[in-house]
Amino acid sequence: MAINLEKGQTIDLQKNEKGESYDLSQVTIGLGWDVKRKTPGFLEKPSDINPNEEFDLDAFAFLLNDNDRITNLGKTVKNTSGKEVGLYESDIVFFNSKRHPSGNVWLTGDNKTGAGATNADDEQIIVKLNHLDSKYHKIVFLVTIYQGQKNNQHFGMVENAYIRAVDAQGIEIARFNLSDDTSFNGKCCMIFAEAYRKLNEWRFRAIGEAKTTDNFVDILKTYI
Repeated sequence: MAINLEKGQTIDLQKNEKGESYDLSQVTIGLGWDVKRKTPGFLEKPSDINPNEEFDLDAFAFLLNDNDRITNLGKTVKNTSGKEVGLYESDIVFFNSKRHPSGNVWLTGDNKTGAGATNADDEQIIVKLNHLDSKYHKIVFLVTIYQGQKNNQHFGMVENAYIRAVDAQGIEIARFNLSDDTSFNGKCCMIFAEAYRKLNEWRFRAIGEAKTTDNFVDILKTYI
């Protein structure tokens, strides 16, 4: 049975409390959320409310060294539309560079409403923990709301948010559910969790730290 984590709690990803080992050859970090359904205003009808209002939430993985720093900022390239894109093939896995140069970390999906099948992750980051180079000591997982400040969208308007870790055999190791919190109002970025090495073993820590910015680069700067 998966462990339901509390904010700040850390667990060993290698083994459960019974000493049984998990298969970390490929771990799925699943992220999910729902956009809160609005209550109709005085002059609104229920039919006027869009239950699937578009929230463009983007997931990121920052790969850090033993000093909690990102060492590879990649390069700038032109995408298919001719626009210059930075941080390509860097130690940041995100929508413009979905696969890490090592091939051991990659991002899938982009759900803009949080709508989907029951228990389905809205976005997933796949990590081959057992294959990661030893120079990587930590992976930080975060989500931002694209243009959240401009569109007046924030994590106070999101519910049922979670992050979970699933091993290569499909066994859910741990889950961290973010409860509704008024302190999330006005916050457009959420640092969900991190995986890190300790004594050559991987551990997983629930963080749940909300930030005002909707630009991941602001968070990135703290790791450079």
